[in-house]
Amino acid sequence: MTAESLSLTKQSSQASPSHDYHPIIIRLEEITKTYGSGNTKVKALDNINLTIEKGEYCTIMGASGSGKSTLMNILGCLDRPSSGRYYLDNVDVSGLTDSQLATVRNGKIGFVFQQFHLLPQMTALENVILPMIYGEVFPTERRNRALEALEKVGLGNRVNNKPNQLSGGQQQRVAIARSIVNQPVLLLADEPTGALDSQTTEEVLNIFESLHEAGITVVVVTHEAEVARHSQRVIWFKDGKVVHSQLAPQELHSVID
Repeated sequence: MTAESLSLTKQSSQASPSHDYHPIIIRLEEITKTYGSGNTKVKALDNINLTIEKGEYCTIMGASGSGKSTLMNILGCLDRPSSGRYYLDNVDVSGLTDSQLATVRNGKIGFVFQQFHLLPQMTALENVILPMIYGEVFPTERRNRALEALEKVGLGNRVNNKPNQLSGGQQQRVAIARSIVNQPVLLLADEPTGALDSQTTEEVLNIFESLHEAGITVVVVTHEAEVARHSQRVIWFKDGKVVHSQLAPQELHSVID
């Protein structure tokens, strides 16, 4: 573990109150994000205040251009807000350096994307091992943890297959295994079922539910109401603002045209 990651871990430990039974894993305070300047200035996020508790399963929805993808990039420490504070696991990450953000991303966040982003020359096992190389995990533990992660997603018998030997659903399951192998506190999924058929979508969503039941905080960006209905809470965006932060999945009909 690097000095930076030790420092970040220490900050998180010191800031976590022992009496808090539902700790806040994500806290956004007056987050804005603007692009361009002058007449071309666009406010992608407009004064966002939002909290997500540890262990929640949330979906973020809204029309194209509503700001949900911008928010996802900020939650994943892939982009910085123009103003405001973002606390992840009780650490204010909005002012961290690039190298500190990289440490946070690798140690605290797992990512799943619509396109699987697997390295084609590597086996499923090697793809899942990859994040642990950057996390300085010992080789024997890397292999054991990767095998365990692949077992969790039902691919214990496909560890030596390369991506072109796997179906789309199997590739997404490898990507999910890769996302959880560093034991993140937060799993972020951006349109994770967009390239899958309905049956495979259901299989992937069942995996997310299992991970949520195991205690991982899951946040999914989606256009699909059926995907959102698997979650506990829907956060609805419009014009860069949160218009509903506590929408129950069964209430989606009230906001979907």
